[in-house]
Amino acid sequence: MDIRLKRAYDTAASSDGPRILVDRIWPRGVAKEDADIAHWLKGLSPSTELRKWFGHDPDKWSEFCERYLKELKSDEAAEDLNTLRQLLDEHKRITLVFAAKDTENNNAVALRNFVLNEQL
Repeated sequence: MDIRLKRAYDTAASSDGPRILVDRIWPRGVAKEDADIAHWLKGLSPSTELRKWFGHDPDKWSEFCERYLKELKSDEAAEDLNTLRQLLDEHKRITLVFAAKDTENNNAVALRNFVLNEQL
């Protein structure tokens, strides 16, 4: 299972596989026609409350991950998790796309860790 991560502002590549946007809001300044997004799974993004609380503060990273994983295990995320499972079954590689400037502490990183640890 090959799950790549890429910022929405980086150029899409044919090696990305299906590109899946995992943010609740569309990345500012990115044209939908140019983004090459195959799926937008809003249900896999952190809630607005959690996103605002986190504010990309590295000191809150561990607690953010704990809270976010609880959200991912909720009924609200189930449909989009099933879609993600199907995509992983159908493709050798997928790319989770995110807008955050911080490439190490963001929801796509936490989501990839969740998927790899849960063996979806």
